Amino acid sequence: MKLTYLGHSCFIVESGGKKVVIDPYLRNNPLAAVKPEEVEVDAVLLTHGHYDHVADAEEIARRNDCVIVGIHEIAAYFAGVGLKTFGLNLGGKHTFDWGTVKLTLAFHSSGLELEGGKFLHGGQPAGILLTMDGQTLYHAGDTCLFGDMKLIGELHRIDAAALPIGDVFTMGPDEAAIAAEWLKAKTYIPIHHSTFPPIVQDAEAWVKKLEEKGLHGTALRPGESVSI
Repeated sequence: MKLTYLGHSCFIVESGGKKVVIDPYLRNNPLAAVKPEEVEVDAVLLTHGHYDHVADAEEIARRNDCVIVGIHEIAAYFAGVGLKTFGLNLGGKHTFDWGTVKLTLAFHSSGLELEGGKFLHGGQPAGILLTMDGQTLYHAGDTCLFGDMKLIGELHRIDAAALPIGDVFTMGPDEAAIAAEWLKAKTYIPIHHSTFPPIVQDAEAWVKKLEEKGLHGTALRPGESVSI
């Protein structure tokens, strides 16, 4: 499994000739590694409905004629604008021809921003367990630290975990380091940091904090990849 970090919380994950993108926020992200028209994938996976996670989902899904996978309410919204979707709910999983998606708890909020500053309820926020060819990525989405991360680590063999460290809107570096201890993944990637002034963090320092705990992390810059 190859993970390419595109910035903020967005990844392209590829294995066995298949590719998916998670939480595409590219066109209006000054740190993004690519533009949405450059993304060629078999599916779009969404953790929740906030703009900095779904901004380019419709454009990418429409151009690639591919499915959007997410919580039921978000899937229903995108189905309403004529896209292919598959809705799940927390704890549920489904196997596609490119891999298996299972949604986990995440503690945050979720809403799709409409014209005029209005919001449409986006259902429950989620984390994503994505398994492709026997390798599993846990993308925590936007979340605070919560005790059931221990259970997620106990129930699943996680090869890589992408954890938010930005603070303000999610857990910060200290809490994310605790989450890493609980999840027992082989490697950790910090996300949801440094895109905007309120969430600027030192990702390299966070990785060093993990090393002091005997854990392995990789602070990817937008456009960089790691294979697991």
